[in-house]
Amino acid sequence: MRRRWSIVGAARPQTGSFREDATRETPKAEALAALARERGVLGIDPGSQCTGWGIVKDVSGVLELVACGTVRTGKEEFPERIGRIFTELSALIERYGPAEAAVENVFGGKNALSALKLGQARGAALASCAAHGLKIWSYEPTVVKKALVGTGRAEKAQVAFMVGRLLGVKPDWAVDASDALGVAVCHLNMRRQARLMTR
Repeated sequence: MRRRWSIVGAARPQTGSFREDATRETPKAEALAALARERGVLGIDPGSQCTGWGIVKDVSGVLELVACGTVRTGKEEFPERIGRIFTELSALIERYGPAEAAVENVFGGKNALSALKLGQARGAALASCAAHGLKIWSYEPTVVKKALVGTGRAEKAQVAFMVGRLLGVKPDWAVDASDALGVAVCHLNMRRQARLMTR
């Protein structure tokens, strides 16, 4: 079911578990992948152990989910984790050919070391996007939450619920993929609003 843009208000959280699958593709993913070079946006939620990603298109004001998933690094040594993030995101960019990337900003960590690792993971994601010529946009987590739910303190379940509503699908993907899709949707919303203001 196709969903048109609507004013975002407060949303009630959806209960239930999320699949921790690495990748989810819609039935139209192959066809949409061929068209993604036009206006597709790659959303990224960086993490040193799990990086979420999601690709969304805006087709005449209608949001289309192309694909989403996670890059999981497991128990590899840290340099190998960073290399895997770069390599797997590069493969995704080559497959789906998005025109832009929207990346969530690092908001901190449990301690200085974890914050540093998170920043390095984000750096690997940025480097991958830049190496493929994508225009990159950055968004604070609070900005994404406010754009989707109406409050910067929204819970992850609320974000997942609204992402599913806007994409017209049941949010049965991993939480990190949901956050990445939220960043992509936020960027498309911001871009659409800016375009309307210039008319």
